[in-house]
Amino acid sequence: MNFHREPITFVGQVDLKVQNIERSIAFYKEVIGFKVLEQTSKSATFSADGKTALLTVEQPENVVPKQGKTTGLYHYALLLPKRTDLAKIVQHFVEIGLRFGSSDHLVSEALYLNDPDGNGIEIYIDRDPSEWNWNNGEVEMTVDPLNFPDLLSVGKQQSWKGLPANTVMGHIHLHVSELKKTEEFYSKGLGFEVVNRFGSQALFISDGKYHHHIGLNTWNGVGAPAPSPNSVGLKSFTLMLSSEEKKNKVVAQLNEIGASVTEENGSIVTTDPSGNRIRLLVQS
Repeated sequence: MNFHREPITFVGQVDLKVQNIERSIAFYKEVIGFKVLEQTSKSATFSADGKTALLTVEQPENVVPKQGKTTGLYHYALLLPKRTDLAKIVQHFVEIGLRFGSSDHLVSEALYLNDPDGNGIEIYIDRDPSEWNWNNGEVEMTVDPLNFPDLLSVGKQQSWKGLPANTVMGHIHLHVSELKKTEEFYSKGLGFEVVNRFGSQALFISDGKYHHHIGLNTWNGVGAPAPSPNSVGLKSFTLMLSSEEKKNKVVAQLNEIGASVTEENGSIVTTDPSGNRIRLLVQS
């Protein structure tokens, strides 16, 4: 998993807003298999290894349900270490009667589901990078049916015991209002590289030739508005940078293209052209 450690810039943590904190805690513990790292009456922080925060959920004041046709979260994606881990979570979902989608993307094998508030979740494993096909700087990705008989053949006689400790936040996929300024923000501002263009409706970007650390799409409509601040959905996500020097360089690049950059509680916060909030943190 060298695509999620220094010197690569990657997504470290995703922060969500939910309607009912108790319902969300139960779902993320029992269905997804997270450990609770911290908990208050209105928020919770989740971890796979009991140390590293990967996800937070928070119940805002006067929270309203997820709003359709807006910018924000399409899904966040948990990357499991091994194919047997994916097979085990499939068996777990089947045993509890959970409905989920699936896909083979060539670079990865993935499951799709929603949390109780409609926040999108992907759970996936990567194929070995030696099996990824690159053409003219773009990685080949597709949406093929997942081969369940083959996948489940690797996980027999093994029980599911929650998320493996070395699960990471593999990527995040966002609804945005347009792609031109968005591409400038993420490439010239944050320093990512476009590695796949999905027609005129989606971009996949990464650092270090990963298949994507961030997906960006206009599937909710060009010009889609940002949701209200108290709506269920994405609060922010964290980008992990390798050093203070890298952070300062990114801040300078963001200022150069006129992006908003503020300081909140000791961390740098920026906002993409569609209103998605990003916290910049240096890997400790």
